[in-house]
Amino acid sequence: MKKKLSLMFVVFGALAILAGCEPLTIFDPKGPNAKTLSDTIILSIITMAFILLVVYVLLAFMLTKYRASKASADYEPPHEEGSHLLEITWTVIPIIIVAFLAIVTVRTTSTVEAQPEGYDNKEPLIIYASSSNWKWHFSYPEQGIETVNYVNLPIDRPIEFKLYSFGPITSFWIPQLAGQKYAMSDMLTTIHLAADEVGSFMGRNSNFSGRGFAEMEFEAQSMTQEDFDKWASDVKANEKPLTEEKFDELLAAEHVGRSSYSSTHLEFRPAPMEHSEHMKMEDMDHSDMDHGDHSDSQEKSEETHSH
Repeated sequence: MKKKLSLMFVVFGALAILAGCEPLTIFDPKGPNAKTLSDTIILSIITMAFILLVVYVLLAFMLTKYRASKASADYEPPHEEGSHLLEITWTVIPIIIVAFLAIVTVRTTSTVEAQPEGYDNKEPLIIYASSSNWKWHFSYPEQGIETVNYVNLPIDRPIEFKLYSFGPITSFWIPQLAGQKYAMSDMLTTIHLAADEVGSFMGRNSNFSGRGFAEMEFEAQSMTQEDFDKWASDVKANEKPLTEEKFDELLAAEHVGRSSYSSTHLEFRPAPMEHSEHMKMEDMDHSDMDHGDHSDSQEKSEETHSH
């Protein structure tokens, strides 16, 4: 009886806590790539819930069918041969489930790693998003401006965020617009997204990176192209340029508020190379090393033969 009361207390306590939680924004997508990810997560949850339902139904059936009986203590059940059909069934079904989820995941990953569907003929807005302890810097090379701890986006236009870090590895994430992707210090990574409607969305670092991790949030505000152009023009005309000294101050400060600048740090602190280019450079370095080792081996072989 005490165990049942304890279990009920835990269940009702969990329900009370969950009832006070904010809604999961990942299930309220405001862009095509976020919608693709949300649909995939929901499909995975439904699949797993169905599997659990089948397992629990079978468990209840087995507990009922093979429960303890009033048979005598020396009773021996008849010997039964195993069923090859059942063995094949419970082997094939998990393979089918895993294959199904794998195909869905690969297709989803391929979709969100490209420009959002429906925006193929539109030129993307490129924004460099760099992290430092414990803040985000957003550079707009097309507009020649930069912001700290907030980013404005035009709706109905594809966005390409070029991610990198001035400190430890972080993870850029705006749940209602896209999935997360890591920002590293020695290479650029790219995340594609688009906003379908005007709104304000929470963005954050989703990778634990130190004591200031919890405060490393920013606001992503989507607006019409007209409002975005007006905002960019106002920043360009009215804000001070970002100097190298000021940028160093921002990097050194642990926590800062929002700020805007009429130039970007890319002018004096260029971004690292793209991830694909970085991998090519590594392959070339490995190839040169292998070629060098092969040349050394040939020279040693020739010296040996000459002696």
